[in-house]
Amino acid sequence: MNLISEELQELLLKYCDPEPELLQHIDRETHLKVLLPRMLSGHYQGRTLSMLSKLLQPKRILEIGTYTGYATLCLAEGLTEDGIIYTVDINAELEDMVRDNFAKSPLNDKIRYLLGDAVTVIGTIQETFDIVFIDADKKNNATYYNLVFDSVRPGGLIITDNVLWSGKVLKQDNDKDTRQIIDFNDMVAADDRVEKLILPVRDGLFIAKKR
Repeated sequence: MNLISEELQELLLKYCDPEPELLQHIDRETHLKVLLPRMLSGHYQGRTLSMLSKLLQPKRILEIGTYTGYATLCLAEGLTEDGIIYTVDINAELEDMVRDNFAKSPLNDKIRYLLGDAVTVIGTIQETFDIVFIDADKKNNATYYNLVFDSVRPGGLIITDNVLWSGKVLKQDNDKDTRQIIDFNDMVAADDRVEKLILPVRDGLFIAKKR
């Protein structure tokens, strides 16, 4: 299910900032060379993440799920001068491509790219985060949310991707993957420690602002 029509998507792109040249390159290379290129955040969601980051001016960001580095660079655009984004991914096969993408960016020195199981790696990062972006294996969304919660400062954001699951969350007969997405959404909705809303951007971004 497309959440919005192609015509409306084109209109939205018309009225947002253009996609930086490096991100255009990453989008193109991902679609040419990598499996499941729809996992890429893309132009409109990328500008959304960039805007949220610039509004908060974060000093520390944690991204769970690097893929080919597109969203990493979008989030990094809002970092303070001494800011750092930690990005964690388990897929070592993409390492060379990801490091090459980061090396082409003036933000490269602000990026800490960590390979391994996120549940293990996150515990080694002793930081307080202004933004956490969860975009990895969806079955572990709740695990990641609970794992990072105490490391997010009051007023900080936990942003989770793909929470509308191509519209499958609307169906009555849910498969296991969809049920896990719904259970996670219900968990966040019931969490009175955060203010929350879902933005119907691309496949759905759940924004939780820690009280």
